[in-house]
Amino acid sequence: MQRLTLAFAGSAAAVLLAACASTPPGPQAQAVTIVRTAHGVPHISAPDMHTLAYGVAYAHAQDNVCQTAQQLVTVRGERARTFGAAGTALLGRGMVANEQIDFFMAAHMDDAALQRNWATASADAQAMMAGYVAGYNRFIADHRNALPAACKGQAWVTPMSLADMRRLSEMTSVLASSAALAEAVVASQPPAAKAAAAVELPLADLATAARELGLIDPPLGSNAWAFGKETTGTGRGLLLGNPHFPWAGVNRFWQMHLTVPGRFDVMGAGIGHGAVVQIGFNKDVAWSHTVSTGKRFTVHELKLVPGDPTRYLVDGQPQKMQPRTLQIESRAADGSTSSKTRTVWTTRWGPVITVPRLGLNWTDTLAYALQDANAGNTRSVDSWLAFATASNVRELHAAHRNLGVPWVNTIAADRHGNAMVTDVSVVPDVDAAQLAACAPSPRAAGLRGPAGIVVLDGSKSSCGWKRDGSSPVAGLTPIERMPLAIRSDWVHNSNDSFFYSHPEQRFDGVSPMVGDDILRRPRTRSGLIEVPELVARGPVTPQAAQAQLFANRNLLARVVLPDLLAACAAGAPSPETQDGCTALRGWDRHNNVDSRGAHLFREFWQTASAVPGVYRVPYDKNQPVATPAGLKMHDAAVATKVWEALAKAVQQVRSAGFALDAPLGTVQRPLITDERIAVHGGEDFEGVLNNVGSQFTRGISPQGLRIDYGTSYVQTVTFDERGPVAQAILTYGQSTDPASPHATDQLKLYSAKQWPQLPFHPEDVARQRVGEVLRLLVRP
Repeated sequence: MQRLTLAFAGSAAAVLLAACASTPPGPQAQAVTIVRTAHGVPHISAPDMHTLAYGVAYAHAQDNVCQTAQQLVTVRGERARTFGAAGTALLGRGMVANEQIDFFMAAHMDDAALQRNWATASADAQAMMAGYVAGYNRFIADHRNALPAACKGQAWVTPMSLADMRRLSEMTSVLASSAALAEAVVASQPPAAKAAAAVELPLADLATAARELGLIDPPLGSNAWAFGKETTGTGRGLLLGNPHFPWAGVNRFWQMHLTVPGRFDVMGAGIGHGAVVQIGFNKDVAWSHTVSTGKRFTVHELKLVPGDPTRYLVDGQPQKMQPRTLQIESRAADGSTSSKTRTVWTTRWGPVITVPRLGLNWTDTLAYALQDANAGNTRSVDSWLAFATASNVRELHAAHRNLGVPWVNTIAADRHGNAMVTDVSVVPDVDAAQLAACAPSPRAAGLRGPAGIVVLDGSKSSCGWKRDGSSPVAGLTPIERMPLAIRSDWVHNSNDSFFYSHPEQRFDGVSPMVGDDILRRPRTRSGLIEVPELVARGPVTPQAAQAQLFANRNLLARVVLPDLLAACAAGAPSPETQDGCTALRGWDRHNNVDSRGAHLFREFWQTASAVPGVYRVPYDKNQPVATPAGLKMHDAAVATKVWEALAKAVQQVRSAGFALDAPLGTVQRPLITDERIAVHGGEDFEGVLNNVGSQFTRGISPQGLRIDYGTSYVQTVTFDERGPVAQAILTYGQSTDPASPHATDQLKLYSAKQWPQLPFHPEDVARQRVGEVLRLLVRP
């Protein structure tokens, strides 16, 4: 006899009953059922969207309540008061001071506007928002006295409001835009006196600043491969999804299987807070996402009225910036609390920003304003709900039509044997002609190449985003002008643009705002080498794709080590470099846990890759996979810098207490646990497809190489006569509670390269059930 836990909303008591003897709910109550299988994966079924979201929130809180409670403090702008002014937290793609976070929330969040925007979402999406809030609050009420240690007894664990939920969603949307520039918004102030003229910064400095802000080459990345019927040998499609996301914080993935009988049945994972599967599969189609190269914002260069830096010109007419005074509460180290204020300034384009490292300064003559395409994006829930019901890749593509997918490509395969890649993400509608007509000052225009920032002339109204009625969302590029490829062989993406989806695929009429034809990521090179090799070996199977990804081949080692080792043989200049040569000569050029010397190469290449002119063959856009190549060791200046990089790497590894030829698994470990779990994989700059690394620290320490981002929810999905055949690993596990059995259980699977099968069909879920069935009755 199946047993379940039956509980009513509004009651903290749970009554254990036999399923056959349970009392049917009243006519106004709906029930959500939560069944857990191996590794704590919940299978959640409900008759409607509100009740389903209620169950998702409850189940997610079982695993991650403290994480959610702390994020609620963040989006409310109460971190400085709650955790102190001296603290920091993750915002966007970097660590930001609590006071800065609070001021940004006060500046960016407009609850009335978010409420109006959400009123335009579907009834299903709105019901899910309300259901999620109710489900989370139910969990808090039921477990107030039994919370995990990280938030037990803390006054900051409070119920969620619908306004809070809207803010949580907004933060996910603007992750790659306003949130990345939060400090630029709150720091921007008019010049107090005559400002110094802007200084033109070196291109390398611009690129470094943009990279550290997370505006280019962010640690958030991914690989995805889709194979069609020509390559699988089964007539079906096959997908490998490999997102590289943080292992800590609200952007961790969480697995779920969601069913509304008669409407949809979808399984996979999602980040943030919401009751939708963002990466996953249904019975007909599987998909994954990769962070795309599309621009999420534009910066507008303002020409200021002489003598008044708070007025700017548009079409020759002065317009006044709008000041707004923000107030937050902040707690000092001695426990005292005080109010602090700051003024932010807004223009017709958006808030004024100041980023001195990028040369974006507010002077007597110029200022810069940020226009964020994802601000107020309340369409994403409806996009992913449409994904859940798609029956093939064309329907999946059509699900993007509302322009709700915020900042990712979609790669997919279906049971009919089709493979698809598309970038229908949120991108301002600015084409190549408008970019040329709206060029700003030469210095600002120079940001586009090295820093990836598009600056438009803010003195012309014609330089606003297009609003010609061609798009369902005014100002955004419509689906018809976004890239799409559907093939029967294969497609891939590793965070370079759609141009590199397949060697034979061509795209026309796509704005440079979506992507260009420069290959920047070493992982893209690796994909364009390894995927064709995989296909050439014979029919592609899930096991073959898994093995290819987890082979952990180090592309840059293969590219540069032959020249380095040849120079070693000719004579390394010091005992340290000789020892480094010996260790690297014995390395297998992979990043497996038993690969000896991989950590030394990482330390070496992290420095050597920045040496000007380091490659023997420079990058050639006509040979993007083959170049750059080799080391220019015949150049004395370059060779000196390369030897210095190797000596430095040897010193760093030894100072950290590790042997130069130590197995990688003894050096590379997860930051989220003190358990000694060996982690395989390598960094993006090494060209290792299975990307793992550290978001905020570079270099080895006595604690080794501590991993806090990278391969996260990795899945393979194909199809048979029953439906999907899926295997997946959530590398860090379902729970952020260290006391949970699901905090690191899947990390051990990942370490051992073991891919568990996911139960999708009801009979498989029932057979593999772990623990009791939880049935929550939800009354209006």
